[in-house]
Amino acid sequence: MNTCQDLATMGIRDQLHPRFDDKKIYLPPSCHTLSKKEKISFCQCLHHVKVPQGYSSNIKSLVQLKDLKLVGLKSHDCHVLMQQLLVMAIRDILPNKVWHAITRLCFFFNAICIKVVDPVKLDDLENEAAIILCHLEMYFPPAFFDIMVHLIVHLVKET
Repeated sequence: MNTCQDLATMGIRDQLHPRFDDKKIYLPPSCHTLSKKEKISFCQCLHHVKVPQGYSSNIKSLVQLKDLKLVGLKSHDCHVLMQQLLVMAIRDILPNKVWHAITRLCFFFNAICIKVVDPVKLDDLENEAAIILCHLEMYFPPAFFDIMVHLIVHLVKET
């Protein structure tokens, strides 16, 4: 609620401003919010994924279709999800512009986590990180951007 009011105060993202009807306040969903049908599609997609033995945990066992949640993910499972599976799972669910921004973020993480990194490509990756954050800022609320999201910019130098 407060975030939506802040957007109205700043005069940006008109589609997310709160709407007042009689005594009710309506907060429109943002473009990255999943409906129940979309959550079911997302979870079913991950539930049907098969990966080579030893690649990651059995993703099927981590998806709870009843509660529409992912539970018990270990850090490596999160890496596999972020670098490989998320792109596929959200492909037909989110709007293209949001999917594109998240896909670029996934590809960025994949590029900096490979075993052999080409030093010539590091400058391009650093520029890509800044562009990705700009794209994410267009679609996600300001409250999303904390210090952890900002650290993406510094990952290339650490690489």
